[in-house]
Amino acid sequence: MNAPDTSSLETWPDLPLDAWKETYATLHMWMQIAGKIRLTQCSWVNHSWHVTLYVTARGLTTSLIPHGTRNFQIDFDFVGHRLTVQASDGGTAGFALEPMSVAAFYQRLMEELRKLDLDISISRKPNEVTDPIRFDQDETHRAYDSEYANRFWRILVQADRVFKIFRARFAGKCSPVHFFWGAPDLAVTRFSGRTAPAHPGGIPNLPDWVTREAYSHEVSSCGFWPGGGPIPYAAFYSYAYPEPAGYANASIGPSGAFYSDDYREFILPYAVVRESKSPDDTLLEFLQSSYEAAADLAKWDRQALERDHDPKMRAG
Repeated sequence: MNAPDTSSLETWPDLPLDAWKETYATLHMWMQIAGKIRLTQCSWVNHSWHVTLYVTARGLTTSLIPHGTRNFQIDFDFVGHRLTVQASDGGTAGFALEPMSVAAFYQRLMEELRKLDLDISISRKPNEVTDPIRFDQDETHRAYDSEYANRFWRILVQADRVFKIFRARFAGKCSPVHFFWGAPDLAVTRFSGRTAPAHPGGIPNLPDWVTREAYSHEVSSCGFWPGGGPIPYAAFYSYAYPEPAGYANASIGPSGAFYSDDYREFILPYAVVRESKSPDDTLLEFLQSSYEAAADLAKWDRQALERDHDPKMRAG
């Protein structure tokens, strides 16, 4: 592997899981609380696209959430380390992001919402985690290391940017690049246009009907995840549902990518991207090659679904 540019190492910061796993666990629950507020207030959109968060210039946002004729949004600022609630009538509220329990965070956020006459009730049970602790009772998770929260966001900024380059190559149905707070992961998903067999479900603390609706149609999906379990490090992933025959044995680039039998998806360790000479090209190779394997083996109509030009280049 060619030596990385030192500026790339700064742009794509190191994120060793062991160094921030307690902050990660706490932040995961904080983001679930904000996400569930959006879930409660928004109309259902296919594949749960109405629940996601989005990368911003300073952190993550819910984007606008309806409340009667008013709207509001919740922002995590990982530069100034503050949570802010902004309402469409000009009202603002918030508090500092610092070490505090999930229970304390839940209480403070609900108090800030009430200050703005935003009375909202959510399910207080976390999703997609084993052994969940109700938000209002969780005194276990209470860490917040601002340095690692900032590093995590900086990686999301870069991944979001490259994912959008990849997304632009597809003319078929495709999700936004968005952050799912359940896993949690930043993801973008392409669709073949064909329906898929019912998903078996089985995701911890997530109703099977939600999973089945999310995977109602054939997909090739990719994303970034901070890691955990059998993958104890930050990584990019790519998978297909339903998985076509031969997918696990497909040739995927770059060197360092592999198929995980545990997760039934291709994995590219974040370190491979970070330490490469061109992180953008390395990541795009992984996204493109894993998509092509899924699309070719499942016989997607690639000619109809893809494009090889940027319309902006034809403008004027």
